[in-house]
Amino acid sequence: MNVSNNGLRSMEIYKLNDEASNDSDETLKITDIRQAVKNENRVNVFVNKKYSFSLDVAQLVDLKLKVGTGITKDELAEYKKLSEFGKLYQRTLEWVLVRPRSEKETNDYLYKKVYEKKLDKDYIYKIIEKLKDKKYLDDKKFADYYVENRFVKKGISARRLKMELMKKGIKKEIIEKVLSDSVRNDEDEILKIIAKKRARYDDEKLTQYLCRQGFSYELVQNLVQSYGKD
Repeated sequence: MNVSNNGLRSMEIYKLNDEASNDSDETLKITDIRQAVKNENRVNVFVNKKYSFSLDVAQLVDLKLKVGTGITKDELAEYKKLSEFGKLYQRTLEWVLVRPRSEKETNDYLYKKVYEKKLDKDYIYKIIEKLKDKKYLDDKKFADYYVENRFVKKGISARRLKMELMKKGIKKEIIEKVLSDSVRNDEDEILKIIAKKRARYDDEKLTQYLCRQGFSYELVQNLVQSYGKD
């Protein structure tokens, strides 16, 4: 069978391209899995004897990865995304556990982290939903905590508490419910402030100060007059 020079050249080019394709399509295999030094709940995964990504233990179990597992390049890329998600979730969980946080606070925290590290914005929604599912995020519980702990000794008005909670993204109906259920009331809060500031202020200045804090003028006036200087 006769083959033209052009035909031979085409076959040679095809063979070279095929060999180049095989060389670039490197076989990927998990060669080691080691516990992370700084976090015992995470493991470092090595692909072809080089560190490639880390996962938390739960992710590793779910993915059924073990030493000797062969993976594709697409799978490797997906595992690296899961690694980023896992690390950001862990950092956010630690941040939430320091004290109760609102959903808005957590959203703002995540947005900043995602922007700084140029991560997938979908992580924000996914992490917040995961935290809510696990009961680490709950705006009602956050509002309860906030109302009962905000300026307990100094005194604070219900109006100011309401404004602060609104800024933290708490819904109006939750705020109203929490404030109505709280044992704190404006009269007791005013008396706390009077006890601290009475010696430094006359009636007029003390009244003005308390009104600026969000207390009603009528209640302030009555209590300031009732608890005048000795």
